Amino acid sequence: MAIDLLYNTGMNKRLASAVVSIAVCGLASAREPVDWVNTEIGTISHLLVPCFQTAQLPNAMLRFLPPYRDFTQDRVSGISLQNPGHRAPSVFAVHPFSGDAARLDAPWRGTWDQPHSTPYSYDLLIDSEGVKFSIVPARQGALAAFEFRRDDAVQAVVFRAAEVRVDGARIVAKDVYRARYGTLDVWLSGEFDRAPKEVRRLGGGVALLFGPDAGTVRLRYGVSYIDAAQAARNLAREIGGWDMAALAAAGRRAWNDALSKIEVEGGTPEERTVFYSSLWRCYERMVNITEDGRYRGWDGEVHEADGVDQYTDDWIWDSYRAHHPLMVVLEPEAESAKLSSYVRMARQNPEKWMPTFPGVCCDQHCMVNHHAAIAFYDAWVKGVRGFDLGAAFEALDHTERTESLVPWYRGPLTELDRFFAEKGYMPALDPGERETCAAVDAAWENRQAVSVTQGASYDAWALARIARAVGDAAAAAEYDRRSTFYRNLWDPATRFFRPKNAAGAFVEPFDPILCAGKGARSYYTENNAWTYIWDVQHDLGALRDLLGGPEGLERRLDEMLNTSCGSRFDYAAQIPDGATGMMGMFTMANEPSFHIPYLYNYAGKPRKTQKFVRKTLEAWFRNDKMGMCGDEDGGGMCAYAVFSMMGFYPVTPGLPEYQLGSPVFTKVTIRRPGGKSFVVDAPAASRDAKYVARAEIDGRPLAGTAIPHAAVAGGSTLRLEMTAD
Repeated sequence: MAIDLLYNTGMNKRLASAVVSIAVCGLASAREPVDWVNTEIGTISHLLVPCFQTAQLPNAMLRFLPPYRDFTQDRVSGISLQNPGHRAPSVFAVHPFSGDAARLDAPWRGTWDQPHSTPYSYDLLIDSEGVKFSIVPARQGALAAFEFRRDDAVQAVVFRAAEVRVDGARIVAKDVYRARYGTLDVWLSGEFDRAPKEVRRLGGGVALLFGPDAGTVRLRYGVSYIDAAQAARNLAREIGGWDMAALAAAGRRAWNDALSKIEVEGGTPEERTVFYSSLWRCYERMVNITEDGRYRGWDGEVHEADGVDQYTDDWIWDSYRAHHPLMVVLEPEAESAKLSSYVRMARQNPEKWMPTFPGVCCDQHCMVNHHAAIAFYDAWVKGVRGFDLGAAFEALDHTERTESLVPWYRGPLTELDRFFAEKGYMPALDPGERETCAAVDAAWENRQAVSVTQGASYDAWALARIARAVGDAAAAAEYDRRSTFYRNLWDPATRFFRPKNAAGAFVEPFDPILCAGKGARSYYTENNAWTYIWDVQHDLGALRDLLGGPEGLERRLDEMLNTSCGSRFDYAAQIPDGATGMMGMFTMANEPSFHIPYLYNYAGKPRKTQKFVRKTLEAWFRNDKMGMCGDEDGGGMCAYAVFSMMGFYPVTPGLPEYQLGSPVFTKVTIRRPGGKSFVVDAPAASRDAKYVARAEIDGRPLAGTAIPHAAVAGGSTLRLEMTAD
């Protein structure tokens, strides 16, 4: 707690940093996992969306985000007391007011300074008002404080929501959360530590005036997706008093419980900070919305959870790759509940479709493809049980047969889907050809024809295996056939997966770097043809054959790393989305790239994988405000860092194995449920000693570079002899 107290007492930040440095260098072993978390990493974005200094308990429903979007932003328009979705519109906006009453009802824009945060607390100074705001969250409630530091005629807290009722010190409010395809009423029940001297009605809310000598005004509150009475119960259960330090201590314990599931030894202070900060991000989502055994479903009804917590808020296009597989390792029981939640959400969907981007009230249906099948099969093949695989397959199969593959379109099959089913690829438009399908967003998203075809092939691979597991041989055969559709777009002459038009001809001209459309979206998703050479995670042996065997695979990876984008101006003008974190034509900033550094293993060149992985970590995962090179979607990108820093990675979710990389730490202990621990023991690992000279599992030589999941789950020890040579 010493480091937190330094900030809480307002000690000079430079002095605090010096004390932290001393602690890191001299007393590192005494620090708890949460002390290594730097919530500021990535708070300045390279291009798209920055990371946020989220204050939230692990996977908790109550989530507080700072009132600014980016650390470089100057003004704020309100502080939200609840954020139902990651980066989504928030609810219950408040702001402190200190000054002339004549401007109380005017549009408010404040300036801010001095933000400090931990995973379990947040505070900043609204310097335009002379008020320090602090908050400590619980799971469905929080305790907030407004410290008025100026002597002004009016000192108030302005509270804005769809409905607000104040009765003495009590406040009850309802607000409306608006998602892409639905809305949700959110309730708040709260209490100030004193009654305001006056309550004034304002447009869209109320002002609670506490007088010119307010000092510190505290607010405790609970939130609910069920009703106001449940919000009051959540408050009573979670926030019993006014002691912020005690509530912060409880939050600290919760975070240490989660983060201590992985213990690391060795490494530098920088590496430990990046590791635990990344692991912290992986516990932001999914969120548990179960309230006293009940939850509000997508059908608008309140349901009994029947002993299985309901989770939501996930972006499966991102999270199937490493985030869900990480939770299979660390939290298999919670992962089972999350997958059960997917099945429930599918049942509550009007169309009975399996969601892709589930939120608190609907499927937001972003990006491309239906990747939930991969997460289901990955968990199943790795021994996670407790969810209904048959019900999951029923929903997944129904979704695949009746919901369109058109990017960012939530609707029934179109002529493009019927073409895909018959011809085995999504047809692309020739340059200058006008869009003919009304479902396609021709102004921005376009068809993304190659990426859609590849992603659907991987989904079909997972569906075929689920179908066999539930005894549907006919469906398995059909999905096996579809799993090879990606091959229809392979061009052996250029060695790229290329767009084809409806006549079956490759689209010309073809530029693998600039491609076509904003962000290359005519043919690819957020990146260019170089990234999508490798988007065949489920059939890497066949991809190796297409590239000419191990030597051809190695050469193509080398070419990727040594190909320049040419004119930076032209490149940035056309492909902005994922084109950060560049290493030749490899981009660390975009999710389809995460497995690529490990592909040298499949060429028989594990040293190149080890060098490549370490370079990505050193270049693009750093302990500073720009230390996240891409669009971190609440754990999707950080899971890459967690796995890779431990020394292995799930290249193909759905296969019960991991590919060996290069551990950053001399020892990693993953504490599994039931008391078993998987240990990566690499006593010589360092920045230079990143190459694996010998690998053993429980004393037996590792065959190849694949680490069986059974070894991870069973509590084995992976011993690695590391060398710099």
